[in-house]
Amino acid sequence: MRAMLLVNPKATTTNHRTRDVLIRALGATMELTVEETRYRGHAAHIARTAHADGFAAVAVLGGDGTINETVNGLLDAEDGEVAADRPALLVIPGGSANVFARALGLPNDPVEATGAVLEAVTSGRRRTVGLGQAEWNGESRYFTFCSGLGYDAEVIRAVEGMRGTGLKATPARYVNTALRHYVSTDKRHAPMSLEGPGIPPADGIFMAVVSNTSPWTYVGPRPVCPTPWASFETGLDLLGLQRLGLPSMLHLMPQIIGTRETLPTGRHLVQLHDEKEFTLTAERPVAFQLDGDYLGEVERATFRSIPNALQVLV
Repeated sequence: MRAMLLVNPKATTTNHRTRDVLIRALGATMELTVEETRYRGHAAHIARTAHADGFAAVAVLGGDGTINETVNGLLDAEDGEVAADRPALLVIPGGSANVFARALGLPNDPVEATGAVLEAVTSGRRRTVGLGQAEWNGESRYFTFCSGLGYDAEVIRAVEGMRGTGLKATPARYVNTALRHYVSTDKRHAPMSLEGPGIPPADGIFMAVVSNTSPWTYVGPRPVCPTPWASFETGLDLLGLQRLGLPSMLHLMPQIIGTRETLPTGRHLVQLHDEKEFTLTAERPVAFQLDGDYLGEVERATFRSIPNALQVLV
C-alpha cells in the first residue's frame, strides 16, 4: 500500500525518538512517504496533494487538530465523490485528548495504536464513518467528533492562548481553566436559539455541544458523554444548556462523566438526536470551536450530517 504519513512535530505526547520508531514500523508494512506539518493548515494542503497524487491511504501522527485538517484536505474534491474514491485514513494519537482516535476504539498510547493500525492494514479492515459539517460566515468545514458554541469554546480559546506562551494543553490545564472561567462567565443572559427542519425551536441557550460521535471529550482516562447516543453511523446530536448556574451544573455533571447509555435529564436541557441539519443563532458573537480548535466568534452556524464520508483503517 502506498501511503502518506503526516507528522505533527509539535504533537503533545510524542517525542523525536518515538516518532522515528513509529515511522520505521509503518514503513516496514507500507510504501511510506513522510511529511512534517509546519504551519496551521499545512496538513490539509498535504492531504489534498496526497489525494490528487493517488495515495491509497493518508496516516496522521498528531492530535485532533491535525486530524481535522487532514480530513478536510481529503474531502476537498469534486462534488459527487464517495468515500471509496478517497484515500483511507489511518490515525495514530499524538495529542493531548485524541478524542477521534479513542472514539474509533484505538488505544491512547501511540505505540499500541500503531500496532492496532498495522493489524488493520494487514487484514484490510476498514470502517466507513460519517462526519459533521459546519457553515458560518461564508466558510465551511468538516468535523470528526464535535463542535461547540459558548462556554466550552471559551475554555478552548483560553487554553490555546496559554499554548501560545509555550504551555502544554494537559487535561489538568483544561479542567483548571474551565473552573476559573466558570466564575466569570455570563450566567444570566443566554444568547443562542435553535432552529431546523422539523425541529421544535428553542431559545435561551448558553452553551451548545454538537456531536458526531460519543464521547465528546475525555478528562484523563474518563470519557465525558453529554450526547451518549451519538455515533459515526447516525446524524448529529446536540445538547444545549439553558442554565449555567451552580445547581444546574451540579445536577448535570455526574450524568455525563463516565461511559453512559442514557441521556442526561433536566428541565433546562435542549436535546437532539440523529438530525440531518439545524442552525444555532446568537444575538451577540459567541465563541466557536470545531474538534477542539478555536475558530473565533460567530452569530450564526449551520450544522449538517455527512453520512458515509470517509474510510478509516481501524
